[in-house]
Amino acid sequence: MPNAKAYAVASPTSPFTRTTIPRRDPTPTDVQIEILFCGICHSDLHQARNEWSAMPTVYPCVPGHEIVGRVTKVGAAVTRFRAGDVVGVGCLVDSDGTCPSCREQHEQFCPSAVYTYNSPDRHTGKVTYGGYSDSVVVDERFVLRVPANLDLAGAAPLLCAGITTWSPLRRQGVTKGKKVGIVGLGGLGHMGVKLARALGAHVAVFTTSPGKTEDALRLGAHEVVVSRDADAMAKQAGTFDMILDTVSAVHDLHPYLHALKREGNLTVVGAPDQPHAVSAFGLIFGNKSLSGSLIGGIRQTQEMLDFCGEHGITSDVEVIPIQKVNEAYERLLRSDVKYRFSIDMASLKDE
Repeated sequence: MPNAKAYAVASPTSPFTRTTIPRRDPTPTDVQIEILFCGICHSDLHQARNEWSAMPTVYPCVPGHEIVGRVTKVGAAVTRFRAGDVVGVGCLVDSDGTCPSCREQHEQFCPSAVYTYNSPDRHTGKVTYGGYSDSVVVDERFVLRVPANLDLAGAAPLLCAGITTWSPLRRQGVTKGKKVGIVGLGGLGHMGVKLARALGAHVAVFTTSPGKTEDALRLGAHEVVVSRDADAMAKQAGTFDMILDTVSAVHDLHPYLHALKREGNLTVVGAPDQPHAVSAFGLIFGNKSLSGSLIGGIRQTQEMLDFCGEHGITSDVEVIPIQKVNEAYERLLRSDVKYRFSIDMASLKDE
């Protein structure tokens, strides 16, 4: 079993340090990938610091599920990829393939789903290790093609931030003539703006920060609504077909329910550690719906990547060397990034 270079945390309070981790030899259905870039997702921070009680962290932990790389080797039974292909790996690396969710192309809901890191690994008997590494081995069913025209550093966050926002937009039938609101303008929110605009919708950004107006318009929003301005919010009442809420802190959902049209939908993709309070009356009057969304299946993720290729969409990223990952985590806590960190894994070769 070969070793790979990686950066890992040894405890909830430990910094990331250089280490080596085991990677399996490719099986007949496996694809071996040299990792070129890996995005930093806010869930990486939660997992590294063991902040999700429902998913306790096993240490050492190597995060990273926004992976773009180049195929270096394929197993004898692999048919979809060959050495030299540029590919991506997202939040999932395995599932049972037989359950109803898998058969319906929703592998993210498989009861035996294996996440890219901190998940039981049936091959090694330990846990999976993520993309803060120089290589990874993944079953071909969970490897995705990255369009050749996309900047690879900016394409990496599409594997999580992209699909997390694309899936609910598609589910709600967002297209030309629809009015869509995006709550929050961070790593998820800025992708929601780009994708909703490219789908043809009229896009409004809800933000508590008036200073984000210029950037929201640059990213593709048609208008910006300061959510603390009661008059501005009142003018939006009953006008939205869908609102996508990307904020990961507890906040009042009722102003956004009030902004929906009859039959409108509010989808929550931000994941605060405390429950939202919701009044039934905000839903009942207007037949409105409140829903959540968890990434997307492999087929839908490939659909999203192809769409991004057709429209030239990538995430706005700040590219960093792996040696600055601890600094990046501290900045992430301060929301000091526009809008996603992307780690250049060439920096790992220097150690």
